[in-house]
Amino acid sequence: MKQNQNRYGITITLLGGCLWGLSGACGQFLFAQKGACSDWLVPIRLLTAGILPVSYYLLRRPGLTRQIWGSRGSAVTLSAYGVLGMMLCQYSYFKAIEYSNAGTATVLQYLSPVLIMLTMCVREKRLPGIVNTAAVLLALCGVFLLATHGQPGRLAISGAALFWGLFSAVTVVLYNLIPRTLMKTYPTPFLLGWAMLIGGALLCLLRRPWLYRPLVDVQTVICLAAIIFLGTIVSFSLYMQGVKLIGPEKASLYACIEPVSAALFSAFWLRVPFGRTDIIGFLCILSTLFLITIWGKR
Repeated sequence: MKQNQNRYGITITLLGGCLWGLSGACGQFLFAQKGACSDWLVPIRLLTAGILPVSYYLLRRPGLTRQIWGSRGSAVTLSAYGVLGMMLCQYSYFKAIEYSNAGTATVLQYLSPVLIMLTMCVREKRLPGIVNTAAVLLALCGVFLLATHGQPGRLAISGAALFWGLFSAVTVVLYNLIPRTLMKTYPTPFLLGWAMLIGGALLCLLRRPWLYRPLVDVQTVICLAAIIFLGTIVSFSLYMQGVKLIGPEKASLYACIEPVSAALFSAFWLRVPFGRTDIIGFLCILSTLFLITIWGKR
């Protein structure tokens, strides 16, 4: 029974990670083939994906909404999570895709565990251990290889792609740290829904997606549905169920299939060429997650 539970947990966690990778590839397809841009896509994604869980909780558990908005501290934290965490995280990630590709953008975003580890070291006023130091060096090596292909002084990707990819890793730190106190009291889907709704509404005001005119056809609708439902609602639900069945450490390891799947979708569906140096850079960055999760606390 326990073995079957582990297998099921691993399977759904891997599936959730693959759907996240598919979401990034669908965004890349819309940017490259349909004339879309992040200023159009991200507000629509956040707003639509946020309305559904918020509506559910308003109907089924309205007391939660009154409770969180009735507390000034909780309301401020939730608003900060929606803007600094959710909105900036999603916007910077898709911006990185727009300037590069889903594989590169997702791998750069996976520098976030290293940044979170360094942030915790600063907060706890301690130096990183040997393993964590090795993870930092590997992360730097991976970024160097992706950005320059091993040739100092020459960028292999655009400066904009590098900026938005690294910035998305920083925003993941905020995304993880800001709502920690709220997660002790409120369901995670409830917080996510409100964060997406807040971030999407503000981004609509700032970027005005209705001014853009991408080609809207059947393929565009299918990709949007994949990004909103499969890449947001379904993928997160699968991942959270996986966390419940196999634990957060194992789930986070299996979820790192996301950048692998994003790179594979980019390579085989969207025909993005990845060289040997790119692959080595990917492996350097992804190995940091294994180091930090498995040995980082020893």
